Amino acid sequence: MPPRYYTVSWDQLHRDSKALAWRLIERGPWTGIVAITRGGLIPAAIVARELDCRLIESVSIVTYDEEKRGEPVVAKHPLAAGDGAGWLVLDDLVDTGTTAKVVRAMLPKAHFATVYAKPAGKPLVDTFITEVSQDTWILFPWDTEAQFIAPIAKSMIQK
Repeated sequence: MPPRYYTVSWDQLHRDSKALAWRLIERGPWTGIVAITRGGLIPAAIVARELDCRLIESVSIVTYDEEKRGEPVVAKHPLAAGDGAGWLVLDDLVDTGTTAKVVRAMLPKAHFATVYAKPAGKPLVDTFITEVSQDTWILFPWDTEAQFIAPIAKSMIQK
């Protein structure tokens, strides 16, 4: 079976991030937001605007590149967030939960939110907007560019 892809446009990401802010506003106020780099930076900016939150911190966990997965390495700690009490942690996606586990250990009292969630990582997230299947690869707008794609029926014939 060919891989499944879920393409997210800039407009959709903005709408979904704003929907996440609607879910989070009643759970605040927040001391600040910790964006998980790199994917969480843009959703965090949108949510921060909607929640009128000006204190933004970041955490960087390197777990994989475009070709292979490895052991998570913390490249930057969110120093201002302490144990996470009153803080909102934001990422674009929770997949297997590898990054989420590392960040949860660092900030055990933070509220963890993602725009998208896969079943394996979903239990690690407090709030999310859209669930996708574990075998679906989400194509985010910063990782893609517009180009012609053959219809599904034609791509199935070629396989």
